[in-house]
Amino acid sequence: MAKEEKARAKKEQLKGKAKETMGRAVGNERMTAEGRAEQKKGDARQAKEKTKDTFKH
Repeated sequence: MAKEEKARAKKEQLKGKAKETMGRAVGNERMTAEGRAEQKKGDARQAKEKTKDTFKH
């Protein structure tokens, strides 16, 4: 399950980065902000998984 969560985190980060880039390209602040939020959500999920791995070993 940890691998699935790590993959999910990476997917959120990439999706957020793409959304942020598109928002900047078209001048849409809302899309840019949503992209940044998705990236932060992915970062938080990844940090949680790393913490779980640390305590597991």
